[in-house]
Amino acid sequence: MDKRSLTERDICTKFILPAVKRAGWDEMVQVREEVYFTKGRIIVRGKLVTRGKAKKADFVLYYKPNIPIALIEAKDNSHSVGDGMQQALDYAETLKIPFVFSSNGDGFVFHDRTGASTPRESNLGLDAFPSPADLWERFRAWKGLDGESEEIVLQDYHDDGSGKEPRYYQVNAVNAAIEAIAKGQDRVLLVMATGTGKTYTAFQIIWRLWKSRRWNPESNKRVLFLADRNVLIDQTMVNDFRPFGAAMAKLSTNAKTIERQDGTSVDLTVALDRKRRIDTAFEVYLGLYQAITGPEERQKLFKEFSKDFFDLIVIDECHRGSAAEDSAWREILTHFSGATQIGLTATPKETEYVSNTDYFGEPVFTYSLKQGISDGFLAPYKVIKFHIDRDVEGYRPEKGQLDRDGNEVEDRIYNAKDFDRTLVLDDRTLLTAKKITAFLKESGDRYQKTIVFCVDQEHAARMRQALINENADLVAENGRYVMRITGSDKEGQDQLGNFIDPESKWPVLVTTSRLLSTGVDAQTCRLIVLDREIGSMTEFKQIVGRGTRVHEDTRKFYFTLIDFRGATAHFADPDFDGDPVQIYAPGVDERMTPPDEEAATPEDEVEPTPGEDETIVDQPELPTPPGDPVRKIYVDGVGARIIAERVEYLDENGKLVTESLRDFTKNALRKRFASLDEFLKRWKSAERKQAIVEELEAEGLALDAIADELGKNLDPFDLICHVAFDAKPLTRRERAEYVKKRDAFTKYGPQARAVLDALLEKYRDEGVLNLDDANVLKVTPFTDMGSVVQLINAFGGKAGFEKAVHELQDALYQETA
Repeated sequence: MDKRSLTERDICTKFILPAVKRAGWDEMVQVREEVYFTKGRIIVRGKLVTRGKAKKADFVLYYKPNIPIALIEAKDNSHSVGDGMQQALDYAETLKIPFVFSSNGDGFVFHDRTGASTPRESNLGLDAFPSPADLWERFRAWKGLDGESEEIVLQDYHDDGSGKEPRYYQVNAVNAAIEAIAKGQDRVLLVMATGTGKTYTAFQIIWRLWKSRRWNPESNKRVLFLADRNVLIDQTMVNDFRPFGAAMAKLSTNAKTIERQDGTSVDLTVALDRKRRIDTAFEVYLGLYQAITGPEERQKLFKEFSKDFFDLIVIDECHRGSAAEDSAWREILTHFSGATQIGLTATPKETEYVSNTDYFGEPVFTYSLKQGISDGFLAPYKVIKFHIDRDVEGYRPEKGQLDRDGNEVEDRIYNAKDFDRTLVLDDRTLLTAKKITAFLKESGDRYQKTIVFCVDQEHAARMRQALINENADLVAENGRYVMRITGSDKEGQDQLGNFIDPESKWPVLVTTSRLLSTGVDAQTCRLIVLDREIGSMTEFKQIVGRGTRVHEDTRKFYFTLIDFRGATAHFADPDFDGDPVQIYAPGVDERMTPPDEEAATPEDEVEPTPGEDETIVDQPELPTPPGDPVRKIYVDGVGARIIAERVEYLDENGKLVTESLRDFTKNALRKRFASLDEFLKRWKSAERKQAIVEELEAEGLALDAIADELGKNLDPFDLICHVAFDAKPLTRRERAEYVKKRDAFTKYGPQARAVLDALLEKYRDEGVLNLDDANVLKVTPFTDMGSVVQLINAFGGKAGFEKAVHELQDALYQETA
């Protein structure tokens, strides 16, 4: 056997896997091959949506399921034994794996990321691969685990038998929390972006601790899960926390029938009777913190539990002031100060007055919005920025200007902070509604779920009215096309479930103030509109998070954020970690959609991959501050208009640059091919021309979009030559005609010439690049010429056929301007 002729996969099967098995690794339980751990970044540019290449580890070795400790990167034998090491180290950093190997089938290079080995990197023979016991002993020493903490760390994950597995970052989060708790840390903070499955992660942590006999052997291991959204509690009980079964109850007096994700229904078990007496027989309690505490002593139900009743408390969305000294959250946490407490948040809060890290300590694990978008688990987004003249220039009433009630308007300069809060310019509201509607019409989808964030509930009511008038045709189709959903609007709140249900068409456009800013799992939300200032980075991230879920069934791969108030200035804040893919500021008479964007079609989008559904949650309206409500001044007839225009894209370094799709493509191609000669050399040497196109597509440079912009019927070769190097392009028809003029097929017999002529026609009409694929002979007109075997034999066999087609392709690209 010539080892150098073997593929990388052959090397894995014939040399690496046998070496691993000889070292004592269980192939069925401890060894996984070709482990894809990201989805591939969703790349959006103009109307084009593609996925980048997903990351894949050749081998991951687990001491137990979901406890990875080693990674092997394989190369074929034409590479040296250590050629895969740098790539392997990059993957190991992401997967939090300490022991890293590279191999070409001759042996291994071993890198110990713990730093305990001397030297840190060494060469091993094929028969010297470490055993599971050897690597686990090194792992234990690295983590500082004793016998008791080791038993906690090795506690099994929950497996429901469905094949569902936690994503790599969820494994990292769960293992980091368990390791910290096993070593005695009793305050743990996990930071995970909205839409990344914090509740499922929390379940796996709780499950492993709950099942661990050594975590707290003297108690029944009672757990309290706290949240501030009632729907979150209910959906958590019937979905992610369902395996706790009869050991679980809700701290509520009202039983409720809830529908599970699989469509079945279940009645929630409650731990309170009508007199609010607590049943202490359960082990896992879920509670709405508002239901167990309050400003009055009689409302502080949590005090009915002894201080040491709970061993573990998990606080969901702990950024909402949970660590503030005077918050209701902190009061509960202080009462149960002896319990291990885990905080979950998408946006840790760090202000002069509130600090999560001051209470919980530094996060033991962080998975950011930026990382989620980069991995392809979260949807990226575009931003359309509007600068309204009144916001930019301010508004000063004319002398003697009267408001709608006939009162004189105070003479001062009003600005964006005043509009819709103390001063109402209805023309501004109407302009905003017109622009939202124009976007929906130009996008080609007026049924995309949309949330419009307004200054307050009254502003949300006026915005609802303006949108109804702008969309009267669809409102006539169904009165729920536009609805206000706020804390004071029961009819609107009753429709919240329909809005977040992907199966429900109505309502479509929702106006709100704060009700939907956090927690609501609107999986199919494609448009978020900001018509109020967002002062808090925490709230801004939460609002962006309303749209970050990828939804495969409706082919939702990105969303759009329309900003009327300059809230997207937060992008410039170093604390923001998930930049938009595009920012566009239309001018006065400009289209609403960015210049390169049309309505997305299925052909433009790659096939989706399933994502994990998130729990649907709700949020009550924030309480109105005490005192008399502010009287708003309504001024009519002032007018408002849009000013300014800018189109920006993110470059490969995450910086916003101003350029068109064509400029972007040109710069990206020139970075890949330094000159026209270099590209021509690469193209002519490639047996499969399509392989070059596929490589470009994997980097987000699919050429169909630029071809559509140019409006020319060019094949990829001419597109690249023309866009990147300003060469005069030839159409496919022109290239085909040049080949015919040369009469290049005279050396072949009649049947072979007929096949080549038909292949040339196929290229001219369809732009087929992989002409040497024999499958092309299975369709018309080739089926009329003879069988595939007969046609290939006309060239003297398969090798002759492939040689002839490669000559045809060389002839096609011989004419280059």
